[in-house]
Amino acid sequence: MDKRTNRRQFLEESLLAAAAAVTPSSAMGWLARDSVSSRSAIERLGVAIVGVRGRGNSHISYFAGRRDTRVLYVCDVDQSVGRTRVREVAARQGGSPPKYEEDLRRVLEDPRVDIVTIATPNHWHALAAIWAMQAGKDVYLETPVSHNVQEGRLLVETARHYRRICQSGMQARSHPCVQAAMGHLHSGRIGTVTFARGICCHHRNPIVGGGPYPIPEGVNYDLWLGPAPRAPLTRAQFHYDWRWQWPYGNGVLGPQGVHQVDLCRWGLGIAGLGGRVLSVGGCLQGGGVHTVAATQVICHDFGDRKLVLEMRALSDCGVRETRMGVVFRGSNGYVAISGFHRGAVFDAEGRAISRFGGGGGIESHLENFVSAVRAGSCRQLNADIEDGHLSSALCHLGNVSFRLGDTISADDAADQLASLPWGDDVSAAFSRTRRYLRQQGAADGSNQVRLGALLACDPDSEDFPNHPEANRLLTRAYRRPFVIPGAEQLPVSV
Repeated sequence: MDKRTNRRQFLEESLLAAAAAVTPSSAMGWLARDSVSSRSAIERLGVAIVGVRGRGNSHISYFAGRRDTRVLYVCDVDQSVGRTRVREVAARQGGSPPKYEEDLRRVLEDPRVDIVTIATPNHWHALAAIWAMQAGKDVYLETPVSHNVQEGRLLVETARHYRRICQSGMQARSHPCVQAAMGHLHSGRIGTVTFARGICCHHRNPIVGGGPYPIPEGVNYDLWLGPAPRAPLTRAQFHYDWRWQWPYGNGVLGPQGVHQVDLCRWGLGIAGLGGRVLSVGGCLQGGGVHTVAATQVICHDFGDRKLVLEMRALSDCGVRETRMGVVFRGSNGYVAISGFHRGAVFDAEGRAISRFGGGGGIESHLENFVSAVRAGSCRQLNADIEDGHLSSALCHLGNVSFRLGDTISADDAADQLASLPWGDDVSAAFSRTRRYLRQQGAADGSNQVRLGALLACDPDSEDFPNHPEANRLLTRAYRRPFVIPGAEQLPVSV
């Protein structure tokens, strides 16, 4: 890289730090929880919350106790967690408890349920949402909306066919700070925007493998597996470390990196998938049980626009004290967003032109969802399922590249990356990631990385032309009876 390129990379890191220093404006605020809440109990919406150990608890906090919603069901395959949440919801609903069910199918039989929110492990997301929409329910679905690319497209088709409202859990789209940033980008204030770089640094503890381990008491393991193959438990931490195993998770990239990818895609004005994808990374731990990349760079080529995401799941992995953010490069300047609540516009020399802040948590996004449900219009959604599918699919494509890669020396990877069409932007991202991998001392060797396959994509068909091996990873074999409707022609396991 020449001095000019090094200076540009240094400038962009500095802009993330500068954006992080913005004090959010209280004037921009976020919607109060009951701003569209009806005062009439007759207009109450019946809610079922599926998956309540982690993120689903935020759904409970929003829906329980509102005047115009009633949590009718808590659904979780872990009886201990589910019954605890029943008591908590009852306390928030004036002593009116929801019913506990471990099987979603029983919940969907109740015509009183209008809304289903889903915060299960990733491999259940699409199936649960499709079943719910087929049963006539509107859906709020956490990210990633799918476990693979085909599931995401089937989600979109199901929502359109049954005319259901389906909001993706990309809550940044409802934050005033992010909306202001996109307004600046799309106004042309920084000229033609051709490059977006996302940063996602989220520390995760290494998985403890081995086993097989006993299934936790009170967990219906068959229901937990759902669409995934029947297999013994090979991770010590049952409820979290599924993220690091391909049959169930997509690494940090699925639930967290998708938010940065979504902002990059939104800012660049990308309405589909790109023409080429490549991923490079490493840090595989857990004695072979940990099969998902903990740290990786993913590159998407959209022709005249490029997107690079840097994912790190290591300690002290931030960029200039910024753990999550996005930088957009235009012909006349930059826009930087730090987290979801702080941002700024800069000229080509890095001088701040304007700063903006403000935002909230998941509540403003759920508020938008409820408003769209009441209006019966998916056009009112800030994150319609089509956006959720496309942003999730970009993550899945990166993982397909990674899975088809070869383990080589970091030096060889750097040489090969330097010759690719992304040029210095990818080389700089890999250089940073390589440094953190070395600090971590990856289990597969501090100087070894996996360089993914450079794959050509067809944005229209959402597959890889003339690459059967890559196309097989765009879907999965489903276990009966947990087969995604629309995927019945695929191989099915028992």
